[in-house]
Amino acid sequence: MRYLLALLLSGLFTPLSAAELSGNISSEFRYFPEQPLNSQQHQNNSSISAEIEWVKSWDRGYQLLIFTPYFRLDQGDSERTHADIRELTWSKAADEWELRLGIRQVFWGVSESQHLVDIINQTDLVDDIDGDEKLGQPMLNLAFIRDWGTVDLFLLPYFRERTFAGHEGRLRPALVIDQENPLYESSQKQQHLDIALRWSHYLGDWDFGLSYFNGTNRDPDFVINGSQLQPYYRQIEQIGLDIQATKESWLWKLETIHRRNRDIQYAAATAGFEYSFYGIFERSTDLGVVVEYLYDERGDNAPIAFQNDLMIGLRFTLNDEQSSEALLGAITDLESSSTVYSIEASRRLGDNWKATLEGRLFHDISPTDPLFHYRRDHFLQLRLGYYF
Repeated sequence: MRYLLALLLSGLFTPLSAAELSGNISSEFRYFPEQPLNSQQHQNNSSISAEIEWVKSWDRGYQLLIFTPYFRLDQGDSERTHADIRELTWSKAADEWELRLGIRQVFWGVSESQHLVDIINQTDLVDDIDGDEKLGQPMLNLAFIRDWGTVDLFLLPYFRERTFAGHEGRLRPALVIDQENPLYESSQKQQHLDIALRWSHYLGDWDFGLSYFNGTNRDPDFVINGSQLQPYYRQIEQIGLDIQATKESWLWKLETIHRRNRDIQYAAATAGFEYSFYGIFERSTDLGVVVEYLYDERGDNAPIAFQNDLMIGLRFTLNDEQSSEALLGAITDLESSSTVYSIEASRRLGDNWKATLEGRLFHDISPTDPLFHYRRDHFLQLRLGYYF
């Protein structure tokens, strides 16, 4: 870390090339139509956030320094007010390899509904419940680039604990999660050295990746301690496979994992397709139909909501100057009929502004479903961001 800070400071004063600065400052409002289950939880809520990216290159572009800080100030939940370094990375590239050192975000996966193989970064769950927002992960990443594919090796020396809503926050379980006293299977706790590797390649219309992870599980179990839940982070091994095939108007997707810990081993998968209709209604609008099946071998014993579920979605892309798009979706439990409806839509306003609409509706949630805690937490969220 000291080496990275030295690089950052020297980069600020190095006249080899101009640094690029970009980012956004956003204001967000969440509307909850129903009262919360717990009177301590807030009703409607506002927050502001900022993410800035500073990029500097030198050595004819073969070396790069990226610094991306993030901050959110929340009105109703003190745990949602937080700061993070999404990236602080120095990279050195050559013809057949690339070295990256620092704090980074790495994404693996192809499916729409969930990302089973994506395991490098911890989820910033307090920032957004869909799991797409991630905390920065300290790492050493060495990539070997060959004609037969790219091999990425990762050393992950420090574990990031998941963020959760506080006792005032929504959405959260009925019992408050004790974030100050997490439990670990490893005696090294956050200092455990995790390792990962991934081979990625393409053949014609097919893109695929095969990955391996050994270390601290990013998805915690929970132990009941009085009126609170304590996160428990196990040691796991995971083998993952992601495949995507583009066949004319069809986009076929598969993510599957085999995971094991000291007590259990299981498989899980998400598979489906997206079919696109181009120029519908005799306009430039495209319509994509998304269908995915979510499976977990543990069945009803799985501590997750989606273990035998079907996701159906409609993606509208207007192809206009404002980059307007929307995704309407529903995930239904095929055994209990519990359904989560969602909407995600965005549109640029002028050159620098962007409006984003997001919503969730929890319908007919079964008492045995992990989502039962959120049955009153339907919300509609409007975000207005200034981008530069």
